[in-house]
Amino acid sequence: MSRSQKNARRNYKREYETFHKKPSQLKRNNARHRARYAAEKAGKVHVGDKKDVHHKDGNPQNNSPSNLQVMPEGKNRSRK
Repeated sequence: MSRSQKNARRNYKREYETFHKKPSQLKRNNARHRARYAAEKAGKVHVGDKKDVHHKDGNPQNNSPSNLQVMPEGKNRSRK
């Protein structure tokens, strides 16, 4: 990575326009939110508890209870 790339500022507006705004990404994000909401309703997680709802198969569209797992956000976000 060159020095100019390392110090370049992140363009959030461009990132949203080219990636996060796509219908496919909106659908995936909505599915993640539904999984979190279902876990909150079941009492497995609470607002501000530093926990994430992990999809075991990596597919956020698959919100079956057997595919969801609650884990600390640090562990979940460090997974590849």
